[in-house]
Amino acid sequence: SMASPALLMRVVASAYSVAEKAATIVRNVMSTGDLGIVEKAGPTDLQTKADRLVQMSICASLARKFPKVTIIGEEELPTDDVTEDLIEDGHCEEILKKPCPAQYTGIKEEELVIWVDPLDGTKEYTEGLLDHVTVLIGIAYGGKAIAGVINQPYYNYEAGANAVLGRTIWGVLGMGAFGFQLTEAPAGKHIVVTTRSHSSALVNECITALNPDHVIRVGGAGNKIIQLIEGKASAYVFASPGCKKWDTCAPEAILHAVGGKITDIRGNSFQYNKEVKHMNSAGVLATLRNYDYYASRIPNTVKESLVP
Repeated sequence: SMASPALLMRVVASAYSVAEKAATIVRNVMSTGDLGIVEKAGPTDLQTKADRLVQMSICASLARKFPKVTIIGEEELPTDDVTEDLIEDGHCEEILKKPCPAQYTGIKEEELVIWVDPLDGTKEYTEGLLDHVTVLIGIAYGGKAIAGVINQPYYNYEAGANAVLGRTIWGVLGMGAFGFQLTEAPAGKHIVVTTRSHSSALVNECITALNPDHVIRVGGAGNKIIQLIEGKASAYVFASPGCKKWDTCAPEAILHAVGGKITDIRGNSFQYNKEVKHMNSAGVLATLRNYDYYASRIPNTVKESLVP
């Protein structure tokens, strides 16, 4: 008989189905026309009914299956009284069939930390920029992002009435990433993707110093990493605090699974153990290829302005 799948593969397979359920909730909330928007820290820091319902769905569904795993979500919400219709019990069979990378076969539930951003790009969601929106489920072990699921609920939404909406990208370090076509940015072009709604003098100073051929401003960390792995941008640069661990964990795992690199602006790796502070206070620098080219061009004045 076949050995039962390793815990990590069971968690990723469940997270895949949980993310698909989350996408359905995101689309359902939008279609009702009542987003239930509340401001958290200010007008660019919003929470909607979708953020709340999706986080409850993801956290409760995964906690029920993997009760000893630590799950950290963006929104501060009560964990009790989650209604049964928010629970997703399924898993992706295709993921369970894949062998777990050897270095992760012995992982125990209590050694995993799952970082959840129920709706990355909330501001864009409220403004109808639906292709910016992602659902992020990142899985960390030993303080390192080792697996991730990114769902784009509105992938394909401009392709007409008969298009299949949404897609789920997933990856595991040592195995690769799936659900998209890996593409490198045009050789010799420096295309920088950065924040759309959290710009600042420092953010712009850093980008100017890189002398890019083109700058793309979009919402969502998940969306920006997708720009890198699909070859639309060559670097993701954000010289500012604001990004949190739940923004970077899933995207980092997927980017690293295909040979890319993400750090803060000063070149430090992110840590994802459960005790870590949530803010990535020294910003983000990420590339699929040529990380050193961009890292070497970040001005010292910018690095000194950002304290990890």
